[in-house]
Amino acid sequence: MKDETKCIRSGYKPKNGEPGVMPIVQSTTYVFDTAEEIGELFNFPNAHMYSRFSNPTVDCVEKKIADLEGGVGAMCTSSGQMASLMSVLNLCKAGDSIISASAIYGGTVNLFAVTLKRLGIECIFVDQEADEEEIDRAFRENTRLVFGETLANPALSVFDIEKFAAIAHKHGVPLIIDNTFATPVLCKPFDFGADIVVHSTTKYMDGHALQGGGVIVDSGNFDWTNGKFPEFTEPDESYHGFVYTEKFGKAAYIGKARMQLMRDFGAYPSAHSAFLLNIGLETLAVRMKQYCENAYEVASYLSSHPAVVTVRYPGLESDKYHALAEKYMPSGTSGVISFDIKGGRVPAERFMDALKLASREVHVADIRTCVLHPASMTHRQLTDEQLVAAGINAGMVRLSVGLENTSDIIADLEQALSAAV
Repeated sequence: MKDETKCIRSGYKPKNGEPGVMPIVQSTTYVFDTAEEIGELFNFPNAHMYSRFSNPTVDCVEKKIADLEGGVGAMCTSSGQMASLMSVLNLCKAGDSIISASAIYGGTVNLFAVTLKRLGIECIFVDQEADEEEIDRAFRENTRLVFGETLANPALSVFDIEKFAAIAHKHGVPLIIDNTFATPVLCKPFDFGADIVVHSTTKYMDGHALQGGGVIVDSGNFDWTNGKFPEFTEPDESYHGFVYTEKFGKAAYIGKARMQLMRDFGAYPSAHSAFLLNIGLETLAVRMKQYCENAYEVASYLSSHPAVVTVRYPGLESDKYHALAEKYMPSGTSGVISFDIKGGRVPAERFMDALKLASREVHVADIRTCVLHPASMTHRQLTDEQLVAAGINAGMVRLSVGLENTSDIIADLEQALSAAV
């Protein structure tokens, strides 16, 4: 099936006489005929037994997202940050290190640089445009993975997935990609060598600002038996000596994430949240097409405005990442634009306050156009050096173009820019 069809038909497949729309299974527990059946699930959890692990409604959404990404399995989480954290903790312990592109979401920078450090895991940030030799020098004996974002938030840089996949695999470790802004409709990282994909489903997948969530998707392509990951090939004494590569095969990574991390953290979404997410997923393909068309028109307008210094939108032919965008996202580069207002922080704040149609909010990738000033909002915890490394300056505004008529969006930007400078 093509993506438009998968968005609607994949995941939930009603049988004869069952509901045509995916139902909400609002239950924390599941009843069995014998104690032996429950005991067997603790040997191999191949059915639903408790809501901290799985739920039939959430399971349908996980199958749909895995199908869209081309993976062997997926696990939904309570937030995008939890998906990023679990994707790392599934591979790392205290004393290990990871490598990450520096141009990633500010919240993830904080997660990696501060919280992981407290857990004894070192994150080594690299310039994603550095050459292979320089990136090679960041690897240590204890490096367990490489992390990057398809489209960085809010720098809008395009990550060279094939380049980093080749480097990561040369060192025997997987590449994890945050594919939130691109979604599987615009980019399929597994086709370019990525091994694991994470999303904040709060963004385009939901699309309506209705629920928060995240997801981890396993490609099934990485060889966990290469000697670097004994926790996949040796018995897990916390789970009756379970060996993940033997029991789950290609889905060993996502199986371990559910059985170990979800068991212990319980950061699983509710059935109702999954139901709302599925409604968003059903229109994802058609929405992404319109987001891209709207954003291209708005970005073209901004690029010729005298009050705007720089526009970052890889869909523009003039953008430095346009060639990479054509390679990885030929159908469009989402609805998110970053632009710098002449004069820096103060004019940018005046612009924010003057907007009438666009919503000022800590959100992105909604059906409603929304704006944010990263330096004073989402990225305020970063140092000046980290802001620069993340591709942010004080005058940058992140604009998430919605699905309103573009003439209305541009009219609002015009009057706000006039009031700003």
